[in-house]
Amino acid sequence: MTAALTELSIYPNPKLWDGGGLRSNGYSVPGTFWVGSRVPVLGRRRCGSSLKYRCRSFRGGDGERDSDLGKAQKDERAGILETLRFGLKNWDSAYEDSVAKVEEVLSAAAVQIGRYIITMMSTGVILAVGFQLSGGDAQMDALIWYSWMGGVIIGTMIGSNMVLEEHCKAGPRNVVVTGSTRGLGKALAREFLLSGDRVIVASRSPESVDLTVRELKENLEEMRAAGGSGKKGLAHAGVVGIPCDVSRPEDVRKLANFSVAQFGSIDIWINNAGINKGFRPLLQFTDDDIQQIVSTNLVGSILCTREAMHVMRNQAKGGHIFNMDGAGSGGSSTPLTAVYGSTKCGLRQLQSSLLKECKRSNVGVHTASPGMVLTELLLSGSTIKNKQMFNIICELPETVARSLVPRMRVVKGSGKAINYLTPPRILLALVTAWLRRGRWFDDQGRALYAAEADRLRNWAENRTQFSFADAMEMYTENAWVSVVSLSVVCAFIILSTTNGTSPGT
Repeated sequence: MTAALTELSIYPNPKLWDGGGLRSNGYSVPGTFWVGSRVPVLGRRRCGSSLKYRCRSFRGGDGERDSDLGKAQKDERAGILETLRFGLKNWDSAYEDSVAKVEEVLSAAAVQIGRYIITMMSTGVILAVGFQLSGGDAQMDALIWYSWMGGVIIGTMIGSNMVLEEHCKAGPRNVVVTGSTRGLGKALAREFLLSGDRVIVASRSPESVDLTVRELKENLEEMRAAGGSGKKGLAHAGVVGIPCDVSRPEDVRKLANFSVAQFGSIDIWINNAGINKGFRPLLQFTDDDIQQIVSTNLVGSILCTREAMHVMRNQAKGGHIFNMDGAGSGGSSTPLTAVYGSTKCGLRQLQSSLLKECKRSNVGVHTASPGMVLTELLLSGSTIKNKQMFNIICELPETVARSLVPRMRVVKGSGKAINYLTPPRILLALVTAWLRRGRWFDDQGRALYAAEADRLRNWAENRTQFSFADAMEMYTENAWVSVVSLSVVCAFIILSTTNGTSPGT
């Protein structure tokens, strides 16, 4: 008996067809054909390429062949259904990601618009006060209007630039921090990590590197578990480490190659590794002491800067290198730390030279000044008298890192100085000096502050708190608010000088 055959064809989408199957997210699914971009269908042959599947309309004499063909058809239908479920699942995931991105953009836009409205309302109050003080003088009212409008225009331009800069700087950075297994270096690495960046930890001791990487990963997991608005920003954060003696050129090259192999590029390189060997006269320093200080602080920073420049100059976006300032950077005397001070002074000379060498380069060379930080580097060999002074001007590594890292992440150009002891902080320290006695050390020089492990138990909460000095800095950095407000003040000054009388009299 002759079996009637019906010819069925499954039509591939030519955009997704690679000759052997469906191409989905870089993978090929053999035997799968799609109409549009999602739904697989079966249909009669019309045009274009197709695969033919013959099925019998009724049983023929060859039952075995019919059975095999039926089994093949079932397997094919099962594969198509599985592919359909896979496609729908991917569509749902893509839809959710798109909605999340739209919500993030709208939320950021709403925040910026809200800030602008609040600023306009604040300056409007100043404008109303100005009209009251003018006493109805038409000339003064006109001048107040013009100055206010000028301030709004200038302020809007500055504010827009800040918004665009913030948008352009969004996303994770690839950061290398040398000497990052303790003290300030470890605090910097942690702060970059918790800002959503990818961090390379480097230090001489392999054991210290492994321990630090484990601790930082635990901190990251705690932050992710805490949830909140910052959880999404930690999606790409990560930390790895490698032993590196910065005084050895081969180790520094390995560090650079390792960083590129791990992350593909280096955005920020911080030369934090440094040693002091205590406070004492030069005659009491051994040959090994001098060699270690100079080779680590000065030679190590030079070697690291060179390797970082090798990597960054070949990157489309370049990169930024930070050398750490310290006592003696400005050329001042450093008695009892003559060797250490000379290395820091040498780094400042290196900075000046590189600024001219890299003038037309996409590599930025900067300095970071943490001030006086309560670390082993500072406390080694310090006296009771030194510690009493530390009560006034010293800070914990976590506090300093929280201030430096946000500014390091958005630095532009070259030759910038990122300082912790800004004028507002210095003013606050002087005004509250009498309140700071016994803050870190008692009268006998015994430490009163908690160990690092204890300080970090509530690190997530402490990290979100802002001090009075932080608020002052935030206000001064929001230049567009200051310009709008000061423009009105300048109008009153000009009027007072022109008329010879104070407004409102």
